[in-house]
Amino acid sequence: MDRMETVISQAPFGQTPDGQPVDIFTLRLADEIEARICNYGGIIVSLKVPDRDGHLEDITLGYDHLDGYLTASPYFGALVGRFGNRIAKGSFSLEGATYALAANNGPNALHGGRKGFDKIVWQATRTSETSGPALELKYLSKDGEEGYPGNLSVTAVYSLTPDRGLRLDFTATTDKTTIINLTQHAYFNLAGKGDILGHKVQIDADRFTPVDSALIPTGELRPVEGTPFDFRLPTAIGARIEQEDEQLQRGRGYDHNYVLNHPIGRLDVIARVTEPVTGRVLEVLTTEPGVQFYTGNFLNGSITGKSGQVYQKRSGFCLEAQHFPDSPNQPDFPSVTLKPGEVYRNTIIFRFPR
Repeated sequence: MDRMETVISQAPFGQTPDGQPVDIFTLRLADEIEARICNYGGIIVSLKVPDRDGHLEDITLGYDHLDGYLTASPYFGALVGRFGNRIAKGSFSLEGATYALAANNGPNALHGGRKGFDKIVWQATRTSETSGPALELKYLSKDGEEGYPGNLSVTAVYSLTPDRGLRLDFTATTDKTTIINLTQHAYFNLAGKGDILGHKVQIDADRFTPVDSALIPTGELRPVEGTPFDFRLPTAIGARIEQEDEQLQRGRGYDHNYVLNHPIGRLDVIARVTEPVTGRVLEVLTTEPGVQFYTGNFLNGSITGKSGQVYQKRSGFCLEAQHFPDSPNQPDFPSVTLKPGEVYRNTIIFRFPR
């Protein structure tokens, strides 16, 4: 066997309260990268990458066991849908009809509803991609589920890339006009522990979408220049996060969508994060028009995760590649509509350069 070929193994990971068995799949590429993914929520349970000395360490937040994800998880490592991020007042109109969604985040709908894609058991199959073996997850979200129209058939394929990346390819089709916005909600800490304030972040975006007091975009595309939201050059997360800024105060830190500079549909590096102590580097690639930068503002010490770690505020960060929040109610934002006969495609790669 080629030393650099991905190896996939499978093991039981428990069961849901209604008795559905859940499995965990380990994808490993030599000593370069190892991802453990369960088919409950398509969750990245762990992601191990080497530091500058070759030491492999898990750099994602989460739990050692399934029970944690079932009881108290702020979307740790999960696939998110049908609609990632917030929809104002849990309502949108489409082709003359108005749809009501669950208000599960104050007055708003968040991340697909009370039982979004992060809380279902996906059908898992080991398959093959051009780069080698892969994990294919499938789910049929039925018409009316969580209030969304159309039978939506979703496929999510996880694979490892030769350049030390974890790749996620989404595709979806519908039998009725609907909306869709899928993402991956991994929480990263490239040091493996502690806070993330020393991580240096660079985001290829000249603008971001400011939010109102309910964290819904106002519709403005505001320049980052001259604001604490300017990450066009590598900047420590903690450098400006406590500044007296209305947007930072509303999000309790960074919890905002960035308007990426690249064209929709082209797979580009849109963000780069470096951790100076370990030397680990994360690059995020996407075909999407936006990325939500979130700095773990709502972690509060109430969750004890892997290896007994207590997750405090700023224990992890997320870079959720996506369409913009509340897009169904914002006609000037890129469209999130999917019609019968069309194929939704979305690729996200978390890459760790040598």
